[in-house]
Amino acid sequence: MTNDRRIALINGLLDLAAFLEAHPDVPVSSSVTVHHFTEQASDADQRAEIDQIAALVGSDIDYEDSPYGHYATSCLFGPVEYRAVAILAAARARHAAEASYRGCIQSDPTPAT
Repeated sequence: MTNDRRIALINGLLDLAAFLEAHPDVPVSSSVTVHHFTEQASDADQRAEIDQIAALVGSDIDYEDSPYGHYATSCLFGPVEYRAVAILAAARARHAAEASYRGCIQSDPTPAT
C-alpha cells in the first residue's frame, strides 16, 4: 500500500470514529474487521508476507482454523480486528471450481404442494 493510501485509510478510520462519537443515534455493528489481502503470488511468498505481518503485530497464524484454507493472522483492538489473509492456490482453485456452476442450476419457480 502506498503511503498516500495508508494515510487516507487511517484518516478515514479516524473520521468514522469521530462521526460515530458525534452521532450516537446512528446504529453500529458490534465489531468490525479491517482486512489486508496479499497480492496473488506463489503460496510461499504469500505465507512469508503473512508470517512477517504476524511477527510485526505479535500474533499467531490461524491456518488450521480457517474454514476456507486461508493462511491468516490477526490482532484485536477490543471489537476491532486487523486481519491479514493469504488466499492460497488450493483455495482459489476450489472457489473457481465452485463458481463455474454459477448460473447453471435453476430452482423450480413453483414450489411443490
